[in-house]
Amino acid sequence: MRAAVVRAFGGPEAVEIAEVAVPEPGAGQVRIKVAAGALNPVDLAVRAGLFGGAGKTLGLGWDVAGTVDAVGVAAAWRVGDEVVALADGVADPLGSHAEYVIVAADAVAKAPATVDAVHAGTLPLNGLTALQALDLLDVAPGGSLLVTGAAGAVGGFAVQLAAHRGIEVTGVAREADAELVRSLGAAPVTAGEVAPGSVDAVLDAAVLGGPALAWVRDGGAFAAVRGGALPAPERGIRTENVWVRPSGPQLAELVRLVDEGVLTLRVAQTYALEEAAKAHARLSAGGVRGRLVLVP
Repeated sequence: MRAAVVRAFGGPEAVEIAEVAVPEPGAGQVRIKVAAGALNPVDLAVRAGLFGGAGKTLGLGWDVAGTVDAVGVAAAWRVGDEVVALADGVADPLGSHAEYVIVAADAVAKAPATVDAVHAGTLPLNGLTALQALDLLDVAPGGSLLVTGAAGAVGGFAVQLAAHRGIEVTGVAREADAELVRSLGAAPVTAGEVAPGSVDAVLDAAVLGGPALAWVRDGGAFAAVRGGALPAPERGIRTENVWVRPSGPQLAELVRLVDEGVLTLRVAQTYALEEAAKAHARLSAGGVRGRLVLVP
């Protein structure tokens, strides 16, 4: 089968399409025939060597939407099931940007019924990150949350999830994205004009760090979505990194919210698997609203 891999770190030109063996599922695993999977900044980081693995062949891709193709022992899925899943692993030899991928059976959820595979393939990584960040922050209904990077993938999901929970949401974004952020359910702030100590919690999807921490009230909460971007705690504020983890039940909850119209799945452009390097170059250039999706 074909798979997008990196054998030597570098820019988009480091992405190769390799011929590799079709993987076989072990106990508690399923093999998915991939229909689509989004390209994410973490893939650029893997390609650049930020997670290590020098001298190895590293697979790319975390998001997957497709069809169960084979099941291992004790895997509670059937061949033919249409599913979504998170294929995590930053230094593994195979990711979801391939024709087939192996994932743990408990990382899988039934695919949304109301969208196609291309849109479904944008949900797992960023949706789970946003959901798990909100769970860490633990803002009660009626409380206040500020989301930086509110027009982005994680930020946009976080705004919609928080608003659905009855949380008062403020989104920090560019002026050009103000209307989008408003449509997601937040009152947009376009230049960071936020009063110090004015919100119960901040989800820092834009990696602003210390300046965003200043907006949290004494004793509030702060979550960062990138390792190494967590400011030192102060004023009794609880600070945490969000380390996304696969969860079939949480992914199923996100799928339900997609089908109910609570969550919006945004696709900017699709690329064939052979165009993976081109997709990497486009994402590296910045300014993308919606996801770039690889379609084997």
